[in-house]
Amino acid sequence: MNESATITIPLPILEMRGLAVASMKNPSVTVAKDLNWTVNAGEFWVVGAPQHSGKSDFLMTAGGIMSPNEGELSFLGERMPIFEEARMGHRLKLGFVFDGGQLLGSLTMAENIALPLRYHSRLNSKDIEARVTELLELTELTPLANRTPVNVARSWQQRTGLARALALSPEILLLDSPLSGLDMRHTAWWLGFLGELSGGHQIAGGKPITLVATADDLRPWRKHARQVACLGGKGLLVLGDWAAVDGCREPVVQELLRV
Repeated sequence: MNESATITIPLPILEMRGLAVASMKNPSVTVAKDLNWTVNAGEFWVVGAPQHSGKSDFLMTAGGIMSPNEGELSFLGERMPIFEEARMGHRLKLGFVFDGGQLLGSLTMAENIALPLRYHSRLNSKDIEARVTELLELTELTPLANRTPVNVARSWQQRTGLARALALSPEILLLDSPLSGLDMRHTAWWLGFLGELSGGHQIAGGKPITLVATADDLRPWRKHARQVACLGGKGLLVLGDWAAVDGCREPVVQELLRV
């Protein structure tokens, strides 16, 4: 007797249902509402949004750093808890790259990268040092390892933030405007490295990392990101692929294509 095969459908990594995003500066103010969005494993999203439109608030809400004003946020099939302490278990599976890196100024670049390993892993000091060395090499930061952020250009601070976010081998990486303020050389490096992460990089044991990046210019992402959404007009326009982007006449989309 032939038994029908069981098909296992993986749970979405990130899911929003009726979400209202609060302003970081004034949580009583909603910057975007009625957001419905699903991010599946292995996807590479770029979320375009004009400057000062709340994309940092949006991404920090998606990452569980900020609480939404309304709606539900789920991570790996489980609803994200409301309280900060309860969200920590979810956030350890998620890497977040802040705009500009957001490093601790009193620590060296290497020490900043080591922070999540020291507080949220069971590695001993020797293994932490080995992991940090690996991350420094992969992000080309080795010559700057012992410098503090004030003595390093913003572009290298941003890379240090990336290395720190990768330290715990997250399942998904959220990146807040990672190309902001970068020259062509650094932009090319970021796009190439993120493409490698999406395809399965040694830093993640060859397993593809799901990526979500925000941007105020969609053009550099065309050959790299595979899924596109746009934030504007207090809502989220989920477009899908680049063919849908090119065919969309919404003003916010057109603006992001000709910045």
